[in-house]
Amino acid sequence: MRLVPRSLAGRLLGIATLTTLAALVFAAFSIGHVLERFVIQGLDQQLDAEVTMLVRAVRGDGTLDRARVVDLPVFDTPGAGWGWRVESARGRWTGGDPIEGDVPIAGPDRALLPRGGERSGVHPGEGVARSGERVHVRQSTIATTAGPAVVTVSGPRHLALAPLRDALVPLLGSLALLGVGLVVATVLQLRFGLRPLRTLRASLADVRAGRAGRLPADQPDELAPLAAELNALIDQNEAGLEHARRHVANLAHGLKTPLAALSLKLAESGRDPDGSLGAMVADIDRRIRHHLGRARAAAPGGARRVRTALRLTIDDLVAVLRRVHADKPVVLSIDVASTLVVVADAQDLSEMLGNLLDNAWRHTATAITINATRIGASVEVRIEDDGPGIAEQALADALSRGRRLDERGDGHGFGLPIAEELAELNGGRLALSTARSGGLCATLTLPAVPTELAG
Repeated sequence: MRLVPRSLAGRLLGIATLTTLAALVFAAFSIGHVLERFVIQGLDQQLDAEVTMLVRAVRGDGTLDRARVVDLPVFDTPGAGWGWRVESARGRWTGGDPIEGDVPIAGPDRALLPRGGERSGVHPGEGVARSGERVHVRQSTIATTAGPAVVTVSGPRHLALAPLRDALVPLLGSLALLGVGLVVATVLQLRFGLRPLRTLRASLADVRAGRAGRLPADQPDELAPLAAELNALIDQNEAGLEHARRHVANLAHGLKTPLAALSLKLAESGRDPDGSLGAMVADIDRRIRHHLGRARAAAPGGARRVRTALRLTIDDLVAVLRRVHADKPVVLSIDVASTLVVVADAQDLSEMLGNLLDNAWRHTATAITINATRIGASVEVRIEDDGPGIAEQALADALSRGRRLDERGDGHGFGLPIAEELAELNGGRLALSTARSGGLCATLTLPAVPTELAG
């Protein structure tokens, strides 16, 4: 199970939720501790008043002057946890519901002046009264001629905890509401904060589909360097493509003159009795003119993205190939919606599909299947035949640059490198695999025209 989300929004939301939860837990403990000290302080004030009164009632010889002991009214309630105890070498005196046994106490948190100049520290502690009630204790030790006298006063702890619990219930509820509010605020912040990324992705999709040439320069400070790098990459790719187009154009121009001379020679009497050589030269000249036109279209100011109907192109090619391969009857299955439109030059699309269909027709046994599916922003065209297919280790060679399987004997591969090159020039790709029937499956992927523009 993946603990870290793949999306940035999920990661940021997870971090914000964990930190918010940790902050709320810390706040609950901190506020609870402050409230506890506050309510305990009120109880301490009552007990300290009793401690002060008892300290003043202890005589210098370590005995207790009972006449000076005036208990607060709460100390008259038996079994309620309110009690006091005075112990010295001269005796032990108690009142109310006194604490039993020793009391574990902390350091003094208050100083008294019970008699002239003598300071006595008051120590807090916890214990259990004679009735079993858990009590909060205040204890002070004073010096007498008979040795130290220990004054211990206790009060029921639940009197301090009850208001604390009453205060914590609404406090925790408020903190829970605050946590929900912070999570909602974080979600909204992420939604609006990450909007520029979604906008940048849409802009990049516009560039890929040909609706825009570059990404907008007006980006947030954090995304501006990324947009600049992407624009630089687009410019670099366009420059490389232009260089390649010009190279093809120069090559085509260089071939035109020899082809013209060859045509003149073939036109001489007896050079081409059946006209087949002239037809070949004319076909070569047509292809050169086609690539020259594409090179001009790719020049600055001439680039444009053409929308081409997929089903119409396939139907035209099938009609031609049925006549070309009339001696080879084939069962053809076509599942291509008439609404599918791709972003590709019409002649390029015809040449890509023509090469793939001709290849399938020459090597199929009985049937060819053509289907097209729109997947996201692309259209995937699959052409399958039931011929002998290509061995797995030879699939990559079929598309290798400069290597054509048709040059090594009969088999798949005629025109495949050309189809792949044209697919890449039009922003797509070509992949080969083994069909379910055992033959070859050629998958041509091309950019799709957005739905809102397809009409």
